[in-house]
Amino acid sequence: MSDSVVDKIQRHPKYLELQAKRNGLGVTLTIMMMIVYYGFIALVAFNKPFLAQPIGAGVTSIGIPIGMGVIVFTIAITGYYVNRANGEFDRLTQEILKDAAK
Repeated sequence: MSDSVVDKIQRHPKYLELQAKRNGLGVTLTIMMMIVYYGFIALVAFNKPFLAQPIGAGVTSIGIPIGMGVIVFTIAITGYYVNRANGEFDRLTQEILKDAAK
């Protein structure tokens, strides 16, 4: 792309909107993931007896479903980001490119 097209895109109001929304979502999801992941690691480091408690009469400890929850949470927020990216972010990108081609 030529410099004039790049400048036109970077000054476009929808590009600024896209950039703000995408960055805001990225920061929010990153903070959420760090809380969940480091919270789990903190439990492992500082409260092993809690994680070692058996569930019912079985041999599975409470740490297993909590660890699986971390994995499921990761998949869920990834799916949420992909859904937003393929919907709202792609729509804004197409509008920006359409306006920049004029």
